[in-house]
Amino acid sequence: MANALVSIQIIPKTKNGEDVIPYVDAAIEVIEQAGVKYQVNPLETTMEGELTELFQTIEKMNEKMVALGCPSIISQVKVVYKPDGVSMDALTEKYR
Repeated sequence: MANALVSIQIIPKTKNGEDVIPYVDAAIEVIEQAGVKYQVNPLETTMEGELTELFQTIEKMNEKMVALGCPSIISQVKVVYKPDGVSMDALTEKYR
């Protein structure tokens, strides 16, 4: 069972002030390639998995932004860590 939920809002600075949505799409693709469970929300994306793996995924997301030409990136991150297990479904089931 997963021991962490990590929500990330990635805000890349683009070279020429381009729309950031294609960059955010590329960041979400990095999450998809990592194979972790995730949910895209309007202002952030939440991932579920092992804390170390999720932090590595965030690092890869930032590296992808640099590879796409972004001179800097802000990553706003929220973490829920529970060694005996945590899930998005368990935290939100009463709202569904």
